[in-house]
Amino acid sequence: MASIFPETVLRTDSLVLRPFSRADVEDTRIAASDELTQTWLPLPLPYTLDHAVDWCTRASHALRDSGDGVHFAIADPDTDRLLGTIGLRKTDWRALTTEVGYWIAPWARGRGVAVEAAREIGRWALEERALERVELRAATGNLASRRVAERAGYRQEGVLRNAGITHGGRVDLAVYSLTPDDLDHSHQEGR
Repeated sequence: MASIFPETVLRTDSLVLRPFSRADVEDTRIAASDELTQTWLPLPLPYTLDHAVDWCTRASHALRDSGDGVHFAIADPDTDRLLGTIGLRKTDWRALTTEVGYWIAPWARGRGVAVEAAREIGRWALEERALERVELRAATGNLASRRVAERAGYRQEGVLRNAGITHGGRVDLAVYSLTPDDLDHSHQEGR
């Protein structure tokens, strides 16, 4: 298996996960500038139009080309409007591990978008890319993100003390993981 992720489009019942494009720039700028997004993620502050152009046209694609990960625009299948982003990073191809991260645009929150996207990217990484572990880290105070991890089937393993950085300073991170055994278990429960 090659040590990079292929350019891919994933589809679920109500989402499309696709590469970023120039059409996503303004929605990315608005969503990444959102106060809640900025509270938990150390994105540039202020998040400018130049940051959004760079992310949508270069940086998100360079991550895939480097083999470190892959980032998807989460889009509405009917309108193609950006709903958020989800991606894999810190991929270790020897150990077959990776870490998932995401943010959801303010206009898409509360609709299960993050749960559905996290479930799909975990399934894809484990089943189609043959990875053995997908890790998700969320600040212990970010209860919404922690609920996403749990609802998407990731199992909490513990807390990494003082391991995260936000604009407000250092934070503890709750660690969750998804492994092939978790997928097998969820398929058995669904029968």
